[in-house]
Amino acid sequence: MADIAARVWAHRWKIDPIVRSLIDTDFYKLLMCQSVRRKFADARVTFSLINRATEVRLAELIDEGELHEQLDHIRTLSLSRGESTWLRGNTFYGKRQMFRPDFMEWFEGLRLPPYHLEKRDGQYELTFEGAWPEVMLWEVPALAVLMELRSRAVLNRMGKFELEILYARAMTKLWQKVERLKTIPDLRLADFGTRRRHGFLWQDWCVQAMMEGLGPKFVGTSNCLIAMRRDIEAIGTNAHELPMITCALADSDQELRQAPYRVLADWQEEHEGNLRIILPDTYGTQGFLAHAPDWLARWTGIRIDSGDPAEGAEAAIAWWLRHGEEPRDKLVIFSDGLDVEAIESLSQRFRGRVKASFGWGTMLTNDFVGLVADDALAPFSLVCKAVSANGRPTVKLSDNPLKAMGPANEIERYKRVFGLGVQTPRALRV
Repeated sequence: MADIAARVWAHRWKIDPIVRSLIDTDFYKLLMCQSVRRKFADARVTFSLINRATEVRLAELIDEGELHEQLDHIRTLSLSRGESTWLRGNTFYGKRQMFRPDFMEWFEGLRLPPYHLEKRDGQYELTFEGAWPEVMLWEVPALAVLMELRSRAVLNRMGKFELEILYARAMTKLWQKVERLKTIPDLRLADFGTRRRHGFLWQDWCVQAMMEGLGPKFVGTSNCLIAMRRDIEAIGTNAHELPMITCALADSDQELRQAPYRVLADWQEEHEGNLRIILPDTYGTQGFLAHAPDWLARWTGIRIDSGDPAEGAEAAIAWWLRHGEEPRDKLVIFSDGLDVEAIESLSQRFRGRVKASFGWGTMLTNDFVGLVADDALAPFSLVCKAVSANGRPTVKLSDNPLKAMGPANEIERYKRVFGLGVQTPRALRV
């Protein structure tokens, strides 16, 4: 196990680059990338960094030269032979050869495309433009770089013993959470913390702590590199990116209304079992379920990623019952801003009613809240989203209006098309 404080003290990024592999990314990105290459290989998409926490002035905290250096390093990465063998030969979700030979041949030859970086009003404007299957793979590593460079900017001011104490406190804080979590009956929990982690070494330590402390209650990690190295399950299905971009490509309001279901029909052609998980909140969960085709009710489960998580799960249960499905056979994955208290509460509320599972993200891999002066290491809400497709703006509405994104006129159009009613804002913690 790495001596994290000593490695941080060394400050040698060429030994410890922030992103050290093309598979130092979330598993769902690779699953979606394979689907996108099959259906939308020629779509031209732009991704952009969005800092929702505008009080965190990244361009004043992070050195521009360092940022360029890290991003340029990522563009040199390619799959190693061992990584390729793992992807080609491993069993994921009970399926051998999850990734088709044509996709693997393309991925093995891939280098990530160029990026555009500039400073504006104390923030970095970072964008990626190009073919959808290529630029989509920038999202996770770009976020990891920004989050860790911000951490390093704070850690650089600390002495060797300060770092030792900091990490000892952070480890103790996490282990206290583990002690609480392991008392929850029938817990199923996975690491979803790659995008906004404190750092790679810390995420890897957190995963090892979960493995030892929770045993079989810890079901895996979304991070492919850590899954490979620690010989655990790679976890992930699909994300908002799919409906956002396919909706932007729609030529009429009618096509727009059907696009979120059409993209899931494409997903159903490729995947089965626990990969058939609905993510319904892109344009509002209630409207999505109200107009969903009957065949979607037969899918394995649903992921709740915005709004009130209990309300979202209750809506799913009611929907399954209306379609003659048994909720106790269904998987509900909670994944929005979770920490121990929410996991405990949701586990208790839905025990025996559904198969509850938890994707624990930022507050697993980046909970340094209260550990340094001015809370300078506290996590914040940073995302990298698709903002246009073939020149058309993308829109996300969410079950939380504070997460909505897109031009104001398009947001209003999408609200009308999808029948989105009044929403209750929920504070964005991460």
